[in-house]
Amino acid sequence: MRLPTALLGVAVAAALLVIPQAAQAARPEPPPPAVRDSGNGPERNEVAAGAPERSGAPRAVTGVSSDQGYPRRTRLPVPPENPADASIKLGLVPYHGIAPRLNDLLGRGDRVSAEIIGSSYQGRDLYLVTVTAPETHVEVREQARLRARIENEPAAAAHDPELIKRYKAPIFINGNIHGNEWEGTDAALRTIEHLATSTDPAVTDLLKRTRLYFNITANPDGRVNGVRQNGAGFDLNRDFVTASQSEVRAMRQVMIDTQPVAMLDLHGYVNGTLIEPTTPPHGANYEYDLFITNTYANGLNMEAAVNGLGYTPEKDGVEPVQIPFRDSEEGWDDWPPIFTPQYAPFHGTVAAHTVEIPLRVNGADYTNLPVTELRRRSAINTDVAAAAIRATYGFVRDRHDRLIADQIEVFRRGSAGEPSKVVPLGIVPGFGPEDVYNTTFPGAYVIPAGTGQRSATAAARLVDHLVANDVRVGRAEHPFRAGAASYPAGSYVVDMRQPKRGLANVLLEPGADISPKVGTMYDISGWSLGLLWGATVATADAVSVRTSPVQAAAPTGSVPDGRGALALKVTDAKEVMALNALLAQGVEVTWGGGTAIVPSAARAAARTVADRYGVAFTVAGTTAGARLAPVRIAAAASADELFTLRELGFAVTPVSTAVLNAGFDWSGTDVLYVSSGLSHAALNPAARTALTAFLATGGVIGRGATGAAFNTAAGLLSVTPVAGNPDANGVVRTVAGNGPVGPGSPEHAFVYSPRWFTGLGAGVTAEQSYATTGPLVSGHWRPNEDGTGGPEAARGRAAVVSGRDEAGAAVVLFGTEPMFRNHPKGLFAQVARGVYWSAAVTGAAVTP
Repeated sequence: MRLPTALLGVAVAAALLVIPQAAQAARPEPPPPAVRDSGNGPERNEVAAGAPERSGAPRAVTGVSSDQGYPRRTRLPVPPENPADASIKLGLVPYHGIAPRLNDLLGRGDRVSAEIIGSSYQGRDLYLVTVTAPETHVEVREQARLRARIENEPAAAAHDPELIKRYKAPIFINGNIHGNEWEGTDAALRTIEHLATSTDPAVTDLLKRTRLYFNITANPDGRVNGVRQNGAGFDLNRDFVTASQSEVRAMRQVMIDTQPVAMLDLHGYVNGTLIEPTTPPHGANYEYDLFITNTYANGLNMEAAVNGLGYTPEKDGVEPVQIPFRDSEEGWDDWPPIFTPQYAPFHGTVAAHTVEIPLRVNGADYTNLPVTELRRRSAINTDVAAAAIRATYGFVRDRHDRLIADQIEVFRRGSAGEPSKVVPLGIVPGFGPEDVYNTTFPGAYVIPAGTGQRSATAAARLVDHLVANDVRVGRAEHPFRAGAASYPAGSYVVDMRQPKRGLANVLLEPGADISPKVGTMYDISGWSLGLLWGATVATADAVSVRTSPVQAAAPTGSVPDGRGALALKVTDAKEVMALNALLAQGVEVTWGGGTAIVPSAARAAARTVADRYGVAFTVAGTTAGARLAPVRIAAAASADELFTLRELGFAVTPVSTAVLNAGFDWSGTDVLYVSSGLSHAALNPAARTALTAFLATGGVIGRGATGAAFNTAAGLLSVTPVAGNPDANGVVRTVAGNGPVGPGSPEHAFVYSPRWFTGLGAGVTAEQSYATTGPLVSGHWRPNEDGTGGPEAARGRAAVVSGRDEAGAAVVLFGTEPMFRNHPKGLFAQVARGVYWSAAVTGAAVTP
């Protein structure tokens, strides 16, 4: 189930002239990918540099080959039997039973193929099954050519009826993205077996005109462990903008490679079965007229199929289907592209749905209900999910030509640079003014090179991410002007006349403040990579310059010639990674003023990390500062924060109230990070004594309500924390202060249940403040019902503070969310600077 941030009332532009090279104008079908992604997050330019994988990283993700025929006689490796697999209790197929079942189907006909498209965080294989009529490798290449024409030559494709007739409409079924919403996997397996063995002429005809792609279990870690999240603790269905997890990158690549016209994401549990389309606000970057027409039609189609199963409230406990667009006013929206069905439309999917099957079998029900009742419910849920799949492939069969034509039209509008189309009222029953959302596409985005770029390292990461999302980026071959601005050669240009301009825009635009339009949102409302990822990004109405197509950002790492000490200014996450890599090698680093000083003797090590992370060293002007050793963090934190701190290269030990009360050894800790799961008031006397002793020599980083409460209870900084509206989130304008943490921070931050600090006592510094104008740029932030807690109250208030308490602890408190879901990359260095400062100033992480 897509859990909302608030309790729901229901169960529920100007012309652009870019002169590209010929290859950019009509991009050919790419060769079959070998390694698209390295599994644990290094960017493309890092992979190109030949850097080794991180230890423990999942295996590389591969795309869908367009160079082999169907069926593909791959025999899947079978994992060891695991009697603790949580699926077994429900009578469902355990993870270790999936490969044998697929191997059996591979030998029972010529319609089924299975491939491994990557691995989970904990190393389990991800299976993609393709069901279609047999195709020679020549026919596969022909389908790839047609698919490429649809994207690259949509205007011509739209007038080619033979293309539409010959093209096999792709359908993508995604199962079990939330690990303890199991039955989508079993419904997929049931459907595959039926399609593989049926002698029905309708099935034969279906498979001649379609390809069905099944991601059998998108989250095998969660399936086995019986939890929603993957093995890293991430909700994969919130990760599609960031793509921090290997499972999401695998799904992303499948969507890029297959270009589905329709997709289902199978979830649970909402009774009656919930089938999208959604309530407003609607994503402004979609071609929503095409999307709502097809998605609503298939929603009604699936409703008929599910209700037609004959399950009733009285006999089975199953309520009739609900469709949020039709049955609810707000609270289940498609505004952020973080969910699978909200991301897929940017790759041409014109009918995309979350389907929430009805009967709960997870949580307390999994623990407390009899096995017979759980299995009864799971059987019904599997029937419901299978009915939704059947209805969808029937819908695609019946609407084959129109769905392909509508996908072509999505890409044609983007390639032509047409304005955002206003959807006519009444295009489907109930579509009113409250459903109309549009955006203004710029002519281009420019990611400058040279002195106009805040961080070349961050810019390279952003470019790599855009390319990984199949957004087309060019690199200027000459200096150019755009409006009043001048840009040097080497600047990156995102020409918005491209098929996937909606995806380019939704990633890069600032977003919108939608607070006045709706009362509640399902999840986040702002996410701009252009503002939060640390790079300078500009818009232009028109750009005239020759560009070269970008496959990976140009290298940005450098070390100056000479023999003196080197300086590394820490303003980006990659610089944190590089610094921590040097510290881990025993390099004698000094820290001061947000800059790390590396001795001349470590120049070889500096060159290695410069190449690995794309960071630029400069000549050190001074060697003064506190000596650093690797900083060891004890973290009472959320899973995304633990993941990010470790990704940055810190040694992290998770702690909690229970861990401290059990007797925690503080000797291996330099800094305590507190944001979740730690209550000072609940500590026993021995734990408090040990904590007090640590605070005399260690540092503290606190975030959010838990961090602020810990600060107050422990008597650390003299500040008054003020809570904003707990449902608020989005991108905010900020102003950096002059302390040890704030300088070098971007001009924007992310908030989720924002906080600020007043009554700053002696020695407390405002490291970052909310801007006096705004401060909300994009998102949803209203005052509380009593008028408090809104963005007006936060104006000019301290968002991040630092200082030392009387006992000597160096403390940094965040009212923002600088590591939220591993997303706001430009803010990670702010946390790291706080960690280094708090460790260095107390002497906690100083080399003897």
